[in-house]
Amino acid sequence: MKKILLLFSFFLVTAPLLSLGLKSKPYKALVDTDGVQRIEIKVDSYYFEPDHIVVTVNAPVEITLRSVTSLIPHNFTIHYPDAGLDVNIDIPHGRDVKVRFVPQKTGKFEFYCNKKLLFINHREKGMVGVLEVVN
Repeated sequence: MKKILLLFSFFLVTAPLLSLGLKSKPYKALVDTDGVQRIEIKVDSYYFEPDHIVVTVNAPVEITLRSVTSLIPHNFTIHYPDAGLDVNIDIPHGRDVKVRFVPQKTGKFEFYCNKKLLFINHREKGMVGVLEVVN
């Protein structure tokens, strides 16, 4: 029992530190031959990679969310219905999930994980990103 408590305490202290300094450069989604803007986002403990993606307005977007965690589930939330962005989907650990949408307004929009593990809110620990929609 003491080992489990020690391991859990180690996780609570070190997991938030893993996401420090992982802010990525803006990544432009690639347009496929069918006109769909595609991007893959790695989903890990307290971060998305890349965490800043750039897409074009009024063109379909497909994001593959690839969870590389072995235990902790995450999710992908972006809630700006007026801009055509309203996704809230769970990402089971070790799995891929695809989401599709068509952004209808330009601007910068935050996406995040809304999961909690005991008292740890993933969003507050830095599991956030930016979807930048341009002309």
